[in-house]
Amino acid sequence: MTEQKERIIYDFETLLDRRGHDAIAVDAVGDPQWKGFAPTEPKEGFDCIPMWVADMNFPTARSIQEAMIRRIEHPAFGYFSPTEEYYQAITGWHARRKGVTDLTPEVIGYENGVLGGVLSALKVFAVPGENVLLHSPTYMGFTHCVEDAGFRIIHSPLKRDEQGIWRMDYEDMEEKIRRHHIHAAIFCSPHNPAGRVWTREEIAAAMEVYARNGVGVISDEIWSDLLIGGAKHIPTQSVSDWAKTHVVSLYAPSKTFNLAGLIGSYHVIYDKTLRERVESIGARTHYNSMNVLSQHALIGAYSAEGESWLEQLLPVLTENVNLAADCIRDRFPGVSAFRSEGTYMLFMDCADWLKDRGMRQPELLQKGWDYGIGWQDGRLFQAPESIRLNLASPTHRIREAFRRMDQYVFNA
Repeated sequence: MTEQKERIIYDFETLLDRRGHDAIAVDAVGDPQWKGFAPTEPKEGFDCIPMWVADMNFPTARSIQEAMIRRIEHPAFGYFSPTEEYYQAITGWHARRKGVTDLTPEVIGYENGVLGGVLSALKVFAVPGENVLLHSPTYMGFTHCVEDAGFRIIHSPLKRDEQGIWRMDYEDMEEKIRRHHIHAAIFCSPHNPAGRVWTREEIAAAMEVYARNGVGVISDEIWSDLLIGGAKHIPTQSVSDWAKTHVVSLYAPSKTFNLAGLIGSYHVIYDKTLRERVESIGARTHYNSMNVLSQHALIGAYSAEGESWLEQLLPVLTENVNLAADCIRDRFPGVSAFRSEGTYMLFMDCADWLKDRGMRQPELLQKGWDYGIGWQDGRLFQAPESIRLNLASPTHRIREAFRRMDQYVFNA
């Protein structure tokens, strides 16, 4: 009889002290090096609740630490190639969590990071100086990497409908593609910072626009495991035959399991020619090589224990999103927010509140930072009167952050 491993019950309520443990989210607060980007030190008597950097204030799954410790115990760390176990972990995870059963090692390739993969794919679809289509609000990482590589961004703004739900504007997308002669688009699914988990119909409609106009698509699906309130992620490549052969999809365990500091992502590219071109560009950087501990961390993450940890995490994130969205709706007149369906971010629109009080965005940001609300400026995301909030902290910390917003900021 096979002995079953005891299920670990994880604690997502005890505050994890990250100070001095390689965490920008807490160690950069008030640091002059990060001035203008990180929150300033709060007033005396207030600690900073980190809601700006997109990582979690939770301990990760024990299986990840155990996998790395087992590897560290062997005292050699020479050159290596990804193992069969690495590929099996990825294919098994995608089958269980995303319903994708046709992945093979051949279509999976390592990337040092999702943004590095974005650039390798972008250089296949376009050349520096050309235009690239992105939805706005836009993840700031896209902005920096695309512009730093010499491409120009054309934004197609997402719009909130009468229910406040973020929607793509397909007519605007097509008009921008044609007017600006665009051959490449970056698609974010789930969307950061808007928090939308696109439906199959929405993704298919977007892919039809791209297909009609000969646009290659790079789909960032790094947030696809972090689903709020039972939302379902649809892999972009699954919506049509065209999408399967013309989309480069990028994934990583880093957001799901709080592993950003370990570095390690991967692409899924079904078309052989497209895959070889993307991999050729990545290889020529001579930096696109896996760290051996990243390999073992992924194996530990995409395990049964890692899946159990994730299943325990998602209700906590859902509770935090609901708490935040309800408070904004009920307590903060002039502020609105879409109730995120994916990611652990919430994007607050403060335009009406600012207008009513004759206040500017920097003043609002500082008002929050003074009381230890470590939120992030929406101007970084092409949304100059919005604020992004990271809700991946113990629920009592999120509740305290919103109590301070109520008492010291929005209703002071």
